[in-house]
Amino acid sequence: MAEQRNPKEPKRTNEPKKVKLDKAYVADTALDLLNDVGLEGLTLRAIAKELNVQAPALYWHFKNKQALLDEMATVMFRRMTKAGREVGYEPSGAWQEWLVHGNRQLRGTLLRYRDGAKVFSGSRFTGTDHGPEMEANLRFLIDAGFTPDQAAWASATAYLYTLGFVTEEQGVQPLPDERHPGYDVQERAEMLADYPLAAAAGGQLFAAYDERFEEGLRLIVAGIEARYGVR
Repeated sequence: MAEQRNPKEPKRTNEPKKVKLDKAYVADTALDLLNDVGLEGLTLRAIAKELNVQAPALYWHFKNKQALLDEMATVMFRRMTKAGREVGYEPSGAWQEWLVHGNRQLRGTLLRYRDGAKVFSGSRFTGTDHGPEMEANLRFLIDAGFTPDQAAWASATAYLYTLGFVTEEQGVQPLPDERHPGYDVQERAEMLADYPLAAAAGGQLFAAYDERFEEGLRLIVAGIEARYGVR
């Protein structure tokens, strides 16, 4: 016997539930999709398909892909700072350790996303969400003895090192559990057998990323300390 429907009940349908689109929601979806398709495959058409909307609907929010990347970078930054606030991180202690900590946190955030460093690099944050953290970090460095210019240069230098390092790292390992073909250290060593120093360097150039990042960051911090004389 067919089920009788109460005429007052809304008609049931198998159509997917539509969600209200806004910039943050689209950027969240794009970041989720990024780990599957990478930056090259992340098109507005692919994101629209994931959202079950037509691609033109996204142009109400983003005039081009770069505008979308700007919002994605902003969402990544929001997630990073929210996680830091939840565990009570704030500028304190020696400036050297704080600079190291902040860039460790940035690297960890970028590594959560395929091509995360490429998304972040060159993007412009939307709004002023980055203002409070930037202000606090610069104030902390100035209070430690830096001039305002030195504080900006020091923090930017460490930041750019981290972006560049992770960009190269993700060129070899798109995600922590993946590795692009062609970066086998042993094969490289055999190919460069006539150049023993270059062959041996492969173990440091294409492996041990955690240790290499820490060593490079310490070199940057030591250089800042030596250059500006702020202990």
